[in-house]
Amino acid sequence: MPLAAPPPPGTPVPFAITRWAAEHRRRVDELVWRNDLGGLTARLVADDTAPLYAKWSPHDLLPEAERLSWLSSRHPSPRMVDYEELDDGWLIVTAAVNGHSAVSARWLADPDRAAFAIGQGLARLHTLDPDDCPFGPADWIGVQDDVDVLVVAHGDACAPNTLIADDGSFAGTVDVGDLGVADRWADLAIASWSLEWNFGPGHEDGFWAGYGEAPDPDRIRRYRTLWGEP
Repeated sequence: MPLAAPPPPGTPVPFAITRWAAEHRRRVDELVWRNDLGGLTARLVADDTAPLYAKWSPHDLLPEAERLSWLSSRHPSPRMVDYEELDDGWLIVTAAVNGHSAVSARWLADPDRAAFAIGQGLARLHTLDPDDCPFGPADWIGVQDDVDVLVVAHGDACAPNTLIADDGSFAGTVDVGDLGVADRWADLAIASWSLEWNFGPGHEDGFWAGYGEAPDPDRIRRYRTLWGEP
C-alpha cells in the first residue's frame, strides 16, 4: 500500500492553490503533504496572520468538506474556510491546527509517545454521540453486524491523520472524508495496524494505553480483512 508523505522537492504547486492564495493576499509557503490519491496540501501564509492550509485533489472533496463542517465544532479538527469545485479537481481551505502530523520527523523520532497520542485522539473522537452524526460508515466497512460499540468513526484512522502538539498530547484529527457511524473496531484495527507501516514494529502498547482498551484479536482481524490485509 502506498504511504502518504511530504511531496519530493520540486513538486509543482497546483494552480488552484496558487490562484486562491493570490486572490486572498497570501503566498504559498511550502507543500506539506501528498496523499496516496494524488492530493496535495500547501501551507498558505501572510504577514501578521495565522497560516491556512489548502488541499487540492483530483478526487471529490465534498464528502470531506461536509464532514469537517460538522466535526470542527464538536472535536479538534481543522475549521473550514473555503471549498471550491474546479475544472481540474476540488479545493478545501482550512484554518491551521496547532500541531504536527504523527508521522512528522518530530514524532517519527518518538514513536511510542506518538502512538499514545493517536490512541488518545481516537478515544476522544469516539466519545461523540453517534445519534448526532448524519454520515454512514465508510464504503470499505460495508454492512455491519456483531457490532461492539457504535461510534463516530474516522474511517481512515491511519497514523498520519492525527496531529500531535509539541508536548506530545493529541491536537487534532484530519482527512475525515470517510468519517461516519461505525463499530469502534473499524478504527482501532486500522490505526493499530498503521503504526507498523509508519514507525516499524513494537509500538502498539502505547496506542492501546492511549485509547484505554485491550486489543481484541478477532475484531481486529475482521476489520483488517475488510480493509484489504493480504
